[in-house]
Amino acid sequence: MAATGEAQPAKHQEVGHKSLLQSDALYQYILETSVYPREPESMKELREVTARHPWNLMTTSADEGQFLNLLLKLINAKNTMEIGVYTGYSLLSTALALPEDGKILALDINRENYEIGLPIIEKAGVAHKIDFREGPALPLLDQMVDDVKFHGSFDFIFVDADKDNYLNYHKRLIDLVKIGGVIGYDNTLWNGSLVAPADAPLRKYVRYYRDFVLELNKALAVDPRVEICQLPVGDGITLCRRIS
Repeated sequence: MAATGEAQPAKHQEVGHKSLLQSDALYQYILETSVYPREPESMKELREVTARHPWNLMTTSADEGQFLNLLLKLINAKNTMEIGVYTGYSLLSTALALPEDGKILALDINRENYEIGLPIIEKAGVAHKIDFREGPALPLLDQMVDDVKFHGSFDFIFVDADKDNYLNYHKRLIDLVKIGGVIGYDNTLWNGSLVAPADAPLRKYVRYYRDFVLELNKALAVDPRVEICQLPVGDGITLCRRIS
């Protein structure tokens, strides 16, 4: 509470970060204790640049970026894909985690947003790992599915894009990720709206995409080709490990 008696917004809300935790203070504790002290300088710079962008809510949160970075190291990922790049915070997290000869196929419909973060990515010395392609992902994925050399070729795939196509992505990505590899779907708890009453006041875009996220979650829960784990990190992330 400020001296004026007016409540102040939580710091993570000010920079567009997302958390499903009920306590802003607890989330800030996580950031300040475990995340920010270990955040690479390049990621901090990109996070702060992105915070000034009008669409900053699209960015990956700092704690999720840290989680992805550690996960990639744990599974020894080398060849990866990212669908939905925005300014590149999660992309930079991935690039920093990969070995020097690691590769990321990065797909997004908006190169202009990617170029906001590109100078920082270049300064971090990891731009050579990134193959950025501008345009819709599905046509390229269809080409890759039709070419057997791409089957089972990816160690890790991260999807943070148009929620109404998540199931379409999954139908294709399951062939492209290797057995034992991981697909991560972001925003699978969708602002906590999935359990909201039907008459709950929701933002228009939240209400529109909610049914698509519910459909994805239902499909992943019964997909025998993957083991899954849904985590309340950021806006919810579901990890799918391909087993067949």
